[in-house]
Amino acid sequence: MSSPITTELIKELRDATGISVMQCKRALEEAEGDMNKALAILKKTSSDIALKKADRTAADGAVTVKTDTNKAVLIALHCETDFVSRNEDFTSLLSNLADIAIKDGIEKMKARAKDLIDPIIQKTGENIQLGDSYLIEGPVIGNYVHNNKSAVVVSLEGGTVELAKDIAMHIAAMKPEYITSDEISEEAKKIMVEIFEKEVANVDKSEDIKKKMLDGKINTYFKEKTLLDQPFIKNPDLTISKLLESAKAKIKEVKRYSI
Repeated sequence: MSSPITTELIKELRDATGISVMQCKRALEEAEGDMNKALAILKKTSSDIALKKADRTAADGAVTVKTDTNKAVLIALHCETDFVSRNEDFTSLLSNLADIAIKDGIEKMKARAKDLIDPIIQKTGENIQLGDSYLIEGPVIGNYVHNNKSAVVVSLEGGTVELAKDIAMHIAAMKPEYITSDEISEEAKKIMVEIFEKEVANVDKSEDIKKKMLDGKINTYFKEKTLLDQPFIKNPDLTISKLLESAKAKIKEVKRYSI
């Protein structure tokens, strides 16, 4: 026997799910007033809605970092608009995913993500997709998050959490492409040689001077792109390399993500 669809019942379902009144009413009508059936209907509906929106570009979103002793997780969550990225349901979802990842691991978080994301797709009306997810381990970890759109986590051997945070902030601001010069590929060098050769080709100087100019441009370019060679943003008299050296620290790992 079906139960009457009262305003109180609709409100109870809405409070439990956060989904619109009309969707709750329709689910209760389909379930003939059975609350558990209505919840199951809404869960299926949210999954169906998520599938329909899956081909829409989720180019905005937010990123967060959660830490626990000597480990951290960096989690990105994408949506379609900045408006939804600041929505309380969206930010709570991101925080919840990060909590699961730091407690149970990235893979278990990924396994649960769809069931947590689908209802928020239904509520916001936007495609929401889990972005990159990273686990970073210590011994010393610091992070920096800028406007919930860009995050950097730095793991050090030696040094302090404050130093790791400073380097993370520096990376967020200066956006180095390499950590050390060893990471620069021969292909990257070749491309830049070709570019700078064109710049010096028409200079009215001897070939020797042109060669020195070319070498200088290439060295300067890659130093500006290499973290250890960059002047520290808080004290340009020190390179990151010298800063680490003075603290008897080494970079173990860097992870970063920008929306």
